[in-house]
Amino acid sequence: MAENTEQVLTESRTMRAATVERTDVLTKVKALALLPDGVHATTELVASFYEVDVETIKKLVQRNRDELIENGLRVLRGTELTAVRDTLSLTGARNFTLFTRRTVLNVGQLLTGSDVAHRVREYLLNVEESASTAARTDAADRAELAALQMRVLAAAGGIVDAKWLELKARHVAARALGEEPEVDPADRPLYVPEFLKAKGLKRGTILSVQSWFGRRAASLYEDVHGRRPGMRTEETARGSVRETVAWTYAALPVFEEVWERHYAAQYPQAPAQLSLTGGAA
Repeated sequence: MAENTEQVLTESRTMRAATVERTDVLTKVKALALLPDGVHATTELVASFYEVDVETIKKLVQRNRDELIENGLRVLRGTELTAVRDTLSLTGARNFTLFTRRTVLNVGQLLTGSDVAHRVREYLLNVEESASTAARTDAADRAELAALQMRVLAAAGGIVDAKWLELKARHVAARALGEEPEVDPADRPLYVPEFLKAKGLKRGTILSVQSWFGRRAASLYEDVHGRRPGMRTEETARGSVRETVAWTYAALPVFEEVWERHYAAQYPQAPAQLSLTGGAA
């Protein structure tokens, strides 16, 4: 890793903050000795890890105290030191500076003139680069898939229910941006098998019931609203395409009425019902 590339860490606190959680990097470079609590290290242990003298670590702490405290540095004095002295095997001093793994890594981000710190920064930058590359690849894949889906949706204009088409387009666009779609709960897609499953029906029963349930729901919807529900296309398990009703949660009262009229007595064990937000209530 070139020295000027490492300056991204040694000179940018923002970049250090973005990578300071990767404490696993320390043990990939070298074994880190800790105090008996298995959590903290002293100035001497940190100096030994980075193969520099103790004064170098002390000066680095003085120059970067605020950042190091933010990342776990503690100075024990008085009663606080007395309370943990035996646990941590601390002897002979009126105060002790303690480093957590995160603080030790923070030192490695800042420390120049240490081959061990240099290797720590190399690992951190390689990890960050790999993560960024993966994120860019994932974003590109999402964008490519979204573009294909949008072309399909555009071609379906005038054929598929306009409301369902708009809802689907919102979902596609949101996924492409790595976001959650902002959709009115009443506009969320509602599926007959999902409704029947919430009523406690098993897969085999759902398969035998869903067709007639859907027909009865469509008939009742037309009676209530004076028009038939919108339609959408759907790919079947065998790869063919069929036209089906584009139900949304706005039709949930129709589903509940069909259930009460035709199925509730037959399946009295059904324990749940869907709510407008999409979950079983």
